[in-house]
Amino acid sequence: MPDPISWSFVWPYYLAALAVGYLLGSIPFGLILTRAAGLGDVRSIGSGNIGATNVLRTGRKGLAAATLLLDGLKGTAAVLLAGAYGPETAVVAGFGAFLGHCFPVWLGFKGGKGVATYIGILLGLFWPAVFVFAAVWIAVAYFVRYSSLAALAATVAIPPVLWWLDRPQFAQLFAVLSVLVWIKHHVNIRKLLAGTEHRIGQKT
Repeated sequence: MPDPISWSFVWPYYLAALAVGYLLGSIPFGLILTRAAGLGDVRSIGSGNIGATNVLRTGRKGLAAATLLLDGLKGTAAVLLAGAYGPETAVVAGFGAFLGHCFPVWLGFKGGKGVATYIGILLGLFWPAVFVFAAVWIAVAYFVRYSSLAALAATVAIPPVLWWLDRPQFAQLFAVLSVLVWIKHHVNIRKLLAGTEHRIGQKT
């Protein structure tokens, strides 16, 4: 029979992982990069979001790509750093990184929509599932030409795939993250239902 968990011992590690993950996740790379490029505050254009999609509205594809990459890697970094103390700690850090990206305290808890960080956390915890995410995203985007719908569909696919691959802890984490991604996309969902969401490649 396994020894019972000593919660007095593990809780400090979990709290530290959550805090470090949150701090990493809350780095607003979209805001930092656009300001460094002399483009001002990215929150003043488009959707007001700090993520790569809104950075792309500045017309700087390189900055948008860098934002996407860095927003993803901060989730990966949080998971890998905490993973040295066990998979449970990595899961907690991943959750913290996602919360930090979506609800950064420095920006009044108004952050990104979480897709890039979601992928980065997935990469750090169980990288083969990233191919599932990419396959679903590409398939949906190809047929309907909606980036937001493709991302939402991919987040629906990931939790059951992780459960099927016998990764229940990861599946539970991504079930929660997927719900949060949908909540953060509430404006896009309303536009999709109204038929006013912009398609990939459509000029605004």
